[in-house]
Amino acid sequence: LKVLIVDRLRLEGLTPDRIGDDMPLFGEGLGLDSVDALELVVGMEKEFGLSIKSHEVDKESFRSVASLARFVRLALSEDPAKRERQGA
Repeated sequence: LKVLIVDRLRLEGLTPDRIGDDMPLFGEGLGLDSVDALELVVGMEKEFGLSIKSHEVDKESFRSVASLARFVRLALSEDPAKRERQGA
């Protein structure tokens, strides 16, 4: 997820290892905005084979890398075919 964030959002000068698991992604953390959130959703859909509905995108799920990881794990666990494709 950290690599996806840096690459997809083209965060120049930032490496994945400098993003803490609990660092806020928005506001005072990485400073992402709503456009970044949309780009992140598209990237996660492509990377993990998910279909993320707009009502699933909430502040808590997208608060940090750790919360995003929980979100992805839950989404993959709800669909066994997705879980098999991702090797989860």
